[in-house]
Amino acid sequence: MSRRIDIELTSSREDGTWTWRAAGAKQPKGVVAASMLPATASVGDVLRAEIDSGLDGTEVLSVMLPKAKKDSAGERIELIGRTVSDDQLVTTVLAGRGGRRDRGDRGDRRERRDRGDRGDRSDRSERGERRGGDRNARSEGDRPSGDRRSRGGRDGGDRPRRERPAPPARPKAKRLRPGRAHRKAALAALAPEEQVIAEHLLRGGIPAVRQEVEKQNAAAKAEGRPLVQAPALLAVAEKLLPALRVAEWRDRAEAAVADLEELDLRDLRSVIVAADTAARDDDTRALADQLRAGLTRRVEAEQQSWLNEIQTNLSEGRVVRALRLSSRPPKAGAPLPNELASALVDAATSSLTAETLADRWSTVLDALSFSPIRAQVVPASRPDQPGEDLIKVITTFAGRLPRIAESFGITPPPPAPPTKRTRGPKRPASKTPAGAPAAETVPVAADAPAEATGGDLTPVESVPPDIAPEVATQPSASEDAPAEEPAEPVTTPPASVETESPEDAGQN
Repeated sequence: MSRRIDIELTSSREDGTWTWRAAGAKQPKGVVAASMLPATASVGDVLRAEIDSGLDGTEVLSVMLPKAKKDSAGERIELIGRTVSDDQLVTTVLAGRGGRRDRGDRGDRRERRDRGDRGDRSDRSERGERRGGDRNARSEGDRPSGDRRSRGGRDGGDRPRRERPAPPARPKAKRLRPGRAHRKAALAALAPEEQVIAEHLLRGGIPAVRQEVEKQNAAAKAEGRPLVQAPALLAVAEKLLPALRVAEWRDRAEAAVADLEELDLRDLRSVIVAADTAARDDDTRALADQLRAGLTRRVEAEQQSWLNEIQTNLSEGRVVRALRLSSRPPKAGAPLPNELASALVDAATSSLTAETLADRWSTVLDALSFSPIRAQVVPASRPDQPGEDLIKVITTFAGRLPRIAESFGITPPPPAPPTKRTRGPKRPASKTPAGAPAAETVPVAADAPAEATGGDLTPVESVPPDIAPEVATQPSASEDAPAEEPAEPVTTPPASVETESPEDAGQN
């Protein structure tokens, strides 16, 4: 397909042709016959050419003279005005006092005395209808038929709604990223055949070892090889597990101490809870005490920041956000101050009125249903004819907002009875022959199943000699144990009676 470009003549050749290139560029370039150029063509002229590009190069189809620049100097209109000074360029007119006209030389307004006593003006309804019918009923010819801009209603019209500035974003807490220094050191101190078992323990605990044993036994059974003896391997895993737990906890604890002031409280609490079983020497106990002190300091600071944020949202009119914040305290079980709780109750009550829209009712009720002040809020007024959607929302939250549900004539469901935790009868111990191998009754160290790994566990033949004989001759935990009579079920107090201090709750 042909196209038009500006070309520049670069030289004249002896065979009657001219060389050219794109104006202002090196490519494309080529040769054009002199017969296609104007008679006055010279080197450096810029012409308009129609070219066609193909595999053999670029071919010039036709050449035209470039468009002459239009001189618009003769078409300009010159404005000639008088010369004025700078102080004459701006005209100032002072506005008079509103509601009064300047009478100038006409003097004070005279009192009209020729009107007589007009008496009391009768009511408009007694004066009859205005002559000519309704004042708004005009003939079509009284007003021009031009389009009149719609004024819009008083409730907003076409004006854009002023958006409330968004609250400042809170900095995101750091998540725990532990290293592997202590775990690597613990693995390096083990024998090669124990390292394979330890790696599976670090991935998923005893369940990971069980899963790998079952996987290898399934493969061995399909290939006709001898099966791996699970009791021996599980005994080795039980022996290695405590030291590996301590190493893993130290990696997590040191990472938590490094980011103690910025670490997420959930991660910090999880490390402190694990310290009860992992901190067994002086170094680990000191590390656990440092973490507990940091958690107490962080929780107190977060609690005060939480209270300040609720107060700020209330002062700015963000009732829904304040209610949602009140349901997520950093310190579990800590009550709201009386003054702040009263302010929340007043703000929520003033948001639930007859003039409030149904959508706003639903939003406030959703935020209020999880707030600690939900039982103290009673609507200031209720809509005369609440919609079905609003009734459905109130019915949903009737159990958590009973006073609001009763104000709409909805009976809240009865409170659920406290759950009673009972202990079932103990299982009688099973009798195992004296020569039988130990059953797979090793306690589970972790709940989560381990991922399938590629490393094979060490067979029982390669277990160190100081471990294998002991495992092979180890009697069952229930061997020769007399069967106990089933114990009577013991009823514990209801869960609702148990209370915990705020300090204990903050660590959970």
